[in-house]
Amino acid sequence: MNGVVAAVSRNDVYSFTKPNRESITLLAGLGVEGDVHAGVTVKHRSRVAQDPSQPNLRQVHLIHEELFEEVRGAGFRVGAGELGENITTRGVDLLGLPTGTLLHIGEDAVVEVTGLRNPCLQIDGFQQGLLKQVVGRDECGQVVRRAGVMSVVKVGGVVRPGDVVRVELPVGEHRPLERV
Repeated sequence: MNGVVAAVSRNDVYSFTKPNRESITLLAGLGVEGDVHAGVTVKHRSRVAQDPSQPNLRQVHLIHEELFEEVRGAGFRVGAGELGENITTRGVDLLGLPTGTLLHIGEDAVVEVTGLRNPCLQIDGFQQGLLKQVVGRDECGQVVRRAGVMSVVKVGGVVRPGDVVRVELPVGEHRPLERV
């Protein structure tokens, strides 16, 4: 199961959206070089307020480009980087991956999927009503999060649009993704 990088984004200041770039550099154990969320410990403001010593399991945020097409059908216009992701993919079922999946991106970079992004109210600040498109409930009443996955950088490297994303599933029993 391979896919491709559709876009890469980073921002060195806190902001909901991230501008697209020609490339980003992933740093092992830290995240995206020059991105406000890079670091060994949490950098998201809500997480820092709870406990700034927590490990940063949200170093790199990935969203599947197919989500933008789905929400477009409901009248929303969302482009790469606009939901705060660092890497926009195409052709990879990110939400269906188990925890611990390795994503080999481009020639060198490897990230490990840690869990699901927990969509926040800022999404409605970006476009009113969009939050309901990316988080909801299934027929059993369980919360379904669709705003991408979070990961940590295992092996650094440069990532560019057009790079191949190769999926390496974990050995043994697969654990479903949970909110991180």
